[in-house]
Amino acid sequence: MLKVFPIFFLFLQFTQLLQADPEATNMSLKMVRVLVYGGRGALGNAIVEHFKEKNCTVVSVDLAGNDHADDNIALDLKQDWAQQEAAVLSKIDGTFDGIFCVAGGWAGGNAASDEMVKNADLMWKQSVWSSAIAARIAAKHLKEGGFLQLTGAAPALDGTPGMIGYGMAKAAVQQLTKSLAASGGGLPKNSSVVALLPVTLDTPMNRKWMPDADFGTWTPLSWIAEHLYDWTTSETNRPASGTLLKITTSGGVTNTENH
Repeated sequence: MLKVFPIFFLFLQFTQLLQADPEATNMSLKMVRVLVYGGRGALGNAIVEHFKEKNCTVVSVDLAGNDHADDNIALDLKQDWAQQEAAVLSKIDGTFDGIFCVAGGWAGGNAASDEMVKNADLMWKQSVWSSAIAARIAAKHLKEGGFLQLTGAAPALDGTPGMIGYGMAKAAVQQLTKSLAASGGGLPKNSSVVALLPVTLDTPMNRKWMPDADFGTWTPLSWIAEHLYDWTTSETNRPASGTLLKITTSGGVTNTENH
């Protein structure tokens, strides 16, 4: 009897855990698998690290590998849009619970700027190419009921005269989000797509270029990573599919507004 008791005790503990919080327990027993498009950037790396801390399997897509990810897919800048799509898709198998596209960048310029078209082309490649390819990955590899996240920008809800190319690209991502969420958008059954629209993220590069800014108005990367995990593992906690989620931070407190 003494040899049987420890086994019975462990079984009893496990049964009590299931009864206490079955949804959380089911998610802990299931291996969550996600893909981070832009996994080498500041936000992408924060997401990769957070999901790894939660014992998830993470695939990173970027120009260079992320040492924390389980697998890496390298992008080739010499390829055009369709070639990049084909190359990425050829290296992916299996399904994902979540796909996050956080690739992007920033460049300014108005219509009088000599660099306007050059910068607009760069913004399109960094934000729209990546978002469209992420959508294609989701159409083929996102699980039913899965979660796709794209990255827009709060300023792109209005005119962006000082950064026209950036605003054009982010507005396109936001339109893509609405189209994917609509009936016939091509995503798997019961899946959700949401675009995050931050104002300013608290990244090392932003701190370098804006050292005198009020960092209490910048959204922490950890806030994004934690909420992506929550929305991936709990369908009931997600914003409605198609939401453009404006994210603002003031006094160190982050709030959201649906669009």
